[in-house]
Amino acid sequence: MKAFRITGIALCAALLAACGQQKKESQPQQSMMPVADTKPLVKLATVVEEPVDQLMTYSATIVGEVKNNIAPASPARIKKINVEVGDRVRKGQILVEMDETNLSNQEMQLKNLETEFSRIDELYKVGGVSQSEWESMKMQVDVTRQSYQTLKENTRLESPIEGVVTARNYDNGDLYGGQAILVVQKISPVKLTVNVSEKYYSKVKKGDEVTIDLDAYPGEEFSGKVSLIYPTVESMTHTFPVEIMVDNKDMKLRPGMFARATMNLGTENHVVVPDLAIDKRAGSGDRFVYVYSNGKVKYSKVELGQRLGDRYELISGVPNGAQIVIAGLSKLADGKEVEVEK
Repeated sequence: MKAFRITGIALCAALLAACGQQKKESQPQQSMMPVADTKPLVKLATVVEEPVDQLMTYSATIVGEVKNNIAPASPARIKKINVEVGDRVRKGQILVEMDETNLSNQEMQLKNLETEFSRIDELYKVGGVSQSEWESMKMQVDVTRQSYQTLKENTRLESPIEGVVTARNYDNGDLYGGQAILVVQKISPVKLTVNVSEKYYSKVKKGDEVTIDLDAYPGEEFSGKVSLIYPTVESMTHTFPVEIMVDNKDMKLRPGMFARATMNLGTENHVVVPDLAIDKRAGSGDRFVYVYSNGKVKYSKVELGQRLGDRYELISGVPNGAQIVIAGLSKLADGKEVEVEK
């Protein structure tokens, strides 16, 4: 009886081992069963060309319409500076007074020559001196008078324009050493210069409206106009300078401010696609869309233009009338078959 029990236990163990082996052998057969490959479901849209305003934005720095450096023609000591940075000045206003020693000497010399010429002139009228003596004396007076006027202009320095003092480089009593004593700029109007691609040379016209915005006044726009188009193109950059003038009647724009100028350079017909269709390839800055044809999608690299609300202008990459994927992009790959949502 005891032997029978042991034999029964051994038999049960053998049966369990056989069942386990059969289960292990059956597992690889189940994993090799074919699995149906489901096609990704996508939504399509047909793209068409439409006219798009070519709005180009350029960065520039505001400068005064006119900039004058106030300085004498020769070294001298500065007697008095009559204005400070930020002061508005009028045309003809005396801004700087230099040491007047040389001017006083020149003035005295001129008066002496004028007195002498007056005497010779009286003698000349009665034949007391020759014409050549009279002409020689008159020339001396004229030359001395011109020298006096020049020295006077360089002793009492006037503003040649109406504007604002934007720099002061000396103090009273300093000896002028070559750098401008003051800088005066006319800031109504102001101007900025941008460099435009040569392909738009025929598109830019004098008087074209330009929109200006500045970091100093967020959300506010200023209006400008093209005032000058340079006649040559830079050979290295293939751009040409365009000067833009802004009235600046309220004096809000100041020289040195950073500005962005937006110009409308005409209208071109380009394909426009929903922004949902644009995808980015991992590991690069490339943008692409999936173009649908004959049940499959194809990867197509695109060059983006302007963002137009919830759409993008495409410069290249997708032909007019093509069907592109606008939903279901995450499961796609180049050449993959897809199911189109009805």
